[in-house]
Amino acid sequence: MRTLLKFPLRALGPVAAVPFWEALRSGSGALLALAAISLIALSSYATAWGFTLIAPFGASAVLLFAAVNSPLAQPWPVVIGNTASAIVAVGVCTVIPEPLMAAPLSVAGAILTMAVLRATHPPGGAVALTVALAVGQTSVPEITYIVIPVAAGSLVLVLLAVFWAWLTGRRYPMRQFRAPGPVLTADPPAVERLGLTEAELRDLLADYRQSLNVGVEDLARLIGAAELRAAGHHVTPTTAGEIMSRDLVTVRPEASLEEVAGIFRHHGFTSLPVVSESGALSGVIFQLNLIAGLSEMRYGRFSLRSTSSRKSASDIMSTVTSTVNEDAPIGLLASRLSEKGADAVLVVSQEKLSGVVTQTDLISALARELLHRRSPVTR
Repeated sequence: MRTLLKFPLRALGPVAAVPFWEALRSGSGALLALAAISLIALSSYATAWGFTLIAPFGASAVLLFAAVNSPLAQPWPVVIGNTASAIVAVGVCTVIPEPLMAAPLSVAGAILTMAVLRATHPPGGAVALTVALAVGQTSVPEITYIVIPVAAGSLVLVLLAVFWAWLTGRRYPMRQFRAPGPVLTADPPAVERLGLTEAELRDLLADYRQSLNVGVEDLARLIGAAELRAAGHHVTPTTAGEIMSRDLVTVRPEASLEEVAGIFRHHGFTSLPVVSESGALSGVIFQLNLIAGLSEMRYGRFSLRSTSSRKSASDIMSTVTSTVNEDAPIGLLASRLSEKGADAVLVVSQEKLSGVVTQTDLISALARELLHRRSPVTR
């Protein structure tokens, strides 16, 4: 009996945990958006037009700021879904003036209409219910209520969500399958070259009834990442500590650009770690960082020697957003090195830089694995 109840009860339990900083980012964005709408609603001009804060905007804010990758939270479903739901509710209430009878029909009609328009947005059901219950109790003309506050407020929410995603480093609206790749060409990132067309990926989502939960591009990214992780399980257990370079060339944050350029020129590196005097990782300099730093100066008027006195390594370095420890498996390294602009993975031990795994290191390790598989075992 305990076994029979275990899995149904697990389904009633909490969902996957959300990282604290992501929850803080989402909550702060919703606060900003709803506060902005409230401030607009307080103005006399907005009041004259009937612009106000309605309950469904809270539900829309949850999707827009906490589920930015969901197809349900994209601009078209938010604006069109909410607006269409309001139109349906007004139409139903015109025929059935009794709010309690019109409410369920309004929500059902809204769901059907949103599905037809490919604009399913769960708060649209709340919009339909709100309109149905409010008809006859507001001085705002019904047709105006559809435009203001429903459509206008939804549009404001979307615009603020776009701004907040840009400000906090998230992607909104969600990625598109045919969007330019990381180097602005038609080729998708290497990890997403699955050999599957957009139609085939859409069919997969439809077959598993996940079209409203995951976008096509995000599905491609997930499949590609899963393939890389799975590939790591089929090779001899290899860790970052086994293949990383340990004799590192680094610079201090106060190093001049002349010194940085000299190291790049002498060693032929594409990236250069920046470490403090204690050995703690401060950042990383890519060749593009150096070029951009020098380009900001008037190159024709100042020589490299003169510009180097104006800027240091700390001024041009990039912040390291992702590191691994020495026990990181080769599958994780492959996933990290396939990301945009990642030509090396920094390995950290006890908060100090201990090694670097480059694309060359990874390819060499995989090549050795392939040779070992093909070579006969001799005893």
